[in-house]
Amino acid sequence: MRRYGRNADEDDVRVRPNRKGNRPRTSIRPKHEDAAEGMVLTVDRGRITCLVEGRTVTAMKARELGRKAAVVGDRVSLVGDLSGDKDTLARIVRIGERASVLRRTADDDDPYERVVVANADQLAVVTALADPEPRPRLIDRCLVAAFDGGLEPLLVLTKSDLAPPGKLLELYGALDIPSVVTSREELYGGGAADRVREHLAGRTTAFVGHSGVGKTTLVNALVPEERRRSTGHVNAVTGRGRHTTTSALALPLAGAGGWVIDTPGVRSFGLNHVDPARVIHAFPDLEPGTAGCPRACGHDEPDCALDAWVEEGHADRARLYSLRRLLATRERHEGD
Repeated sequence: MRRYGRNADEDDVRVRPNRKGNRPRTSIRPKHEDAAEGMVLTVDRGRITCLVEGRTVTAMKARELGRKAAVVGDRVSLVGDLSGDKDTLARIVRIGERASVLRRTADDDDPYERVVVANADQLAVVTALADPEPRPRLIDRCLVAAFDGGLEPLLVLTKSDLAPPGKLLELYGALDIPSVVTSREELYGGGAADRVREHLAGRTTAFVGHSGVGKTTLVNALVPEERRRSTGHVNAVTGRGRHTTTSALALPLAGAGGWVIDTPGVRSFGLNHVDPARVIHAFPDLEPGTAGCPRACGHDEPDCALDAWVEEGHADRARLYSLRRLLATRERHEGD
């Protein structure tokens, strides 16, 4: 081992070379004060399409963001080439705080949640009245995810030419959720798209639904200039549609100042990430009654204070039934 004296010259000190040839690591991160603001429109295999000052820009996530992923609807800050020209690439250096999130897990036993959409104001739950048959438990799960994530729900019933909507509307009547009924014949030129558009004006709305319910067909009618491939058929054996939307995509709602976010069709909607205590916030008439509940009350227990609250006339029993039905969706499989 080489030893140095007390007065060693710095030229005598051996410095280990950086074999990778890159700059030394530092914990000081650049502030990127000149970064431009944008909105994420879609994410595809690591490439993130953003809207920046009216231009569509392709970007990738900066390394300093670590594992934090950008999702459709995120407000982001970008640097680099923001021209939007072919073969150019910008870099996302910041992801803004999210006002709302639509999250799901693969199933109720999966501990890993996935953020599907950020900063949406509204969740449009699309379900067909027939072909395929309605799945109320899946609708319930979507509603729980909306209440948990801070989105207002909207129920859109399609294919009313195949079955009447009355029974399904009655099931959700106590939740006071706005609803729109459409038929296939009305979607193009029949006024159905206009009725849906009235609920979307000035808002960012995420559309979610079971495969084959006509969700993407509805989006095509709402945003015809951005028409996407719609579901071709429903399997006669399984009653399920074929996935044609493979990634979430935000589309501008022309003339209404809003955004439509089309998401891939779902066959399950896990709620492992949902805290039941947050769902009660969507029931302002019932929430005060939880003051007398025991600690960690699941609101479906013998000593739950909500039963007495309803008996005293503070809220309708149908509302309590609806709350408990939604909370119970975590204990049931989607196909029930």
